[in-house]
Amino acid sequence: MYAIVETGGKQFKVSEGMNIYVEKLDVVVGDSVTLDKVHLVEKDGQVRVGTPLVQGASVQASVVEHGKNKKIIVFKYKSKKNYRRKQGHRQPYTKLKINTILG
Repeated sequence: MYAIVETGGKQFKVSEGMNIYVEKLDVVVGDSVTLDKVHLVEKDGQVRVGTPLVQGASVQASVVEHGKNKKIIVFKYKSKKNYRRKQGHRQPYTKLKINTILG
């Protein structure tokens, strides 16, 4: 059984017991989260595709941790103009553990 859910503007293929890294959610570690933007659900070979969402389907997940990804370097450069700007960025994330898929 698996589902395709949307959170933070991105879509994830999830199954029960799986850990996923999503854009940071404003939830305390240990709390549960309901992801109700479900685009597709597969159960026992039966596939339900939403238009755009599957009615009555949701995914229950619990928050494992919050953190930041590795640093990326943003470097702006214009040739022959002595223009250089270097900037670093670390994107915050939330780690979710998928508990159940309903629907």
